[in-house]
Amino acid sequence: MDQELEGTVKALLQKAGESNAFMRQDVDAALGCMVQHCTPTRGINALLTGGLSHLSAVVRKCTAQHLTHLVEKVGAARLLSGGKDLTDRILPAVTKLAQDSSQEARYFGRRMLLSLSSHPDFDKILEKYIPTKDLLTVRDTVYVLKTKGLGDIPQDTQSARGRRSLPGSGTVRASSLTREESSSHYSCRSQTQSIADKTEYIKQISGLLGSKDFRERIKGIDQLVADCQTVVGKVFDAFKGRLQESNSKVNLYALESLQKIIHLMKDNLSQVVNILVPAIADNHLNSKNNAIYSAAIGAINALILNLDNILLLQPFCTKAQFLSGKAKVDLIEKVADLVTQLYPRKPQVVEQKVLPLLWHLLGTSTHSGTIHGRSGSVRGATANLCQALYAQMGSSLSECAASQSANVHKGLNEFLRALS
Repeated sequence: MDQELEGTVKALLQKAGESNAFMRQDVDAALGCMVQHCTPTRGINALLTGGLSHLSAVVRKCTAQHLTHLVEKVGAARLLSGGKDLTDRILPAVTKLAQDSSQEARYFGRRMLLSLSSHPDFDKILEKYIPTKDLLTVRDTVYVLKTKGLGDIPQDTQSARGRRSLPGSGTVRASSLTREESSSHYSCRSQTQSIADKTEYIKQISGLLGSKDFRERIKGIDQLVADCQTVVGKVFDAFKGRLQESNSKVNLYALESLQKIIHLMKDNLSQVVNILVPAIADNHLNSKNNAIYSAAIGAINALILNLDNILLLQPFCTKAQFLSGKAKVDLIEKVADLVTQLYPRKPQVVEQKVLPLLWHLLGTSTHSGTIHGRSGSVRGATANLCQALYAQMGSSLSECAASQSANVHKGLNEFLRALS
């Protein structure tokens, strides 16, 4: 069977994307037999060839699920031994699945990543087989998995729609429930949950969020809050538009709802952090509307409370560098807080992200005494950032500034003298 394995697995994975629940069950059973009885390394290569880059999220989830069983069966020691067509394929594949847009595929990708990270030389092996641009993301993912755990497996919403288990009666076809379901009055949440992975739902909620009627846009925000755990990553571009529009009533409602979404989603929002932070900061942290400004600060604080803060460091530093007014002050203050929290566990990352911001602030005229709104001055915020970095780095802060301009040296010395 090993000789025909690649073609067979590819054909089975194509069937895994069909809507018929019983077909998917048979595919799972066949692939399960492959995992149990075929050569594991051949099974791994067949799954990677047939399903890793498939356009269907259901096929990628099926691939990831059975690949996980093989990875755990073979073990990290053998998989990361450096063997040709093994380590050089499995490690990039696992890191790719760990960032997949499908929650189910991502879960199994991260489960494999956590399993492989038990290898004593895992970090060195990562450097050899993973591109430098992806290393930080992978390491951050591993850190979160080791500190917070893998969590529960996401519910397979598509397969759940095709069948329903009843006590003592096994699995019944969804079609047998049609009459029962049609007599019930489902809420908007129940209806949208039942089609959460389908294109029609994305069109529906995007249509609401983009409606000309502001009441419809607010309705879309409510629906997104209700369903965010399933679909938030797919429709956040549309939601971002509600954070950027001219109607202040919708702006405010979106910002307040965003705090609820952040609390529900937590680190699952990692894929849209680079959308969220600019949408909040660019448009609202300099708002003259007190309610909108307060809601924007509330959303920023919700991100800090609910996400791994290492994800926020780069977008905060970027916006702190290029914004002006009280938005700049607020974000510099937030970065100073993150330094205190993150430096003990991620010193190199903090220095890499935050020092360029400090050099920029010290090397420009913004560290003069100009006052910017209710949060104080850029100079005061820069002093707080210096203090936070000096508390963690000590004299090495001055050493790191050795290659910077005379303005940076002068500004840094002024702040350090004030601290001593």
